[in-house]
Amino acid sequence: MALDRLPDLDPDEGTVIDEELAYFEDVLVKVFAFGPNATLEPHAHEGSTNVFHVVEGEVVVVQDDVEERVTAPGVVVHEPGAVHGARNETDQRAVLTATFAPSPG
Repeated sequence: MALDRLPDLDPDEGTVIDEELAYFEDVLVKVFAFGPNATLEPHAHEGSTNVFHVVEGEVVVVQDDVEERVTAPGVVVHEPGAVHGARNETDQRAVLTATFAPSPG
């Protein structure tokens, strides 16, 4: 049995593929693979802290009115209610995990 839960995802240009890696009442972990020029639209989680872990490539992270380029390895914390999203402005795949605590309902 392999302990590594990170799948090999191959998104097309302009698409984001996401998969759930772990789900418990107190935590949810998802992976997001961004194809070139793909966007995860800004959104908020009112009751959860959301932590992005950029594990491959480079994304522009949006948090409220701030945008910052984050290159792997990188970590960005979004407090509950913060509007956040990300986009890949490169021609390479980018991958991040998102950890939610507690799990959104």
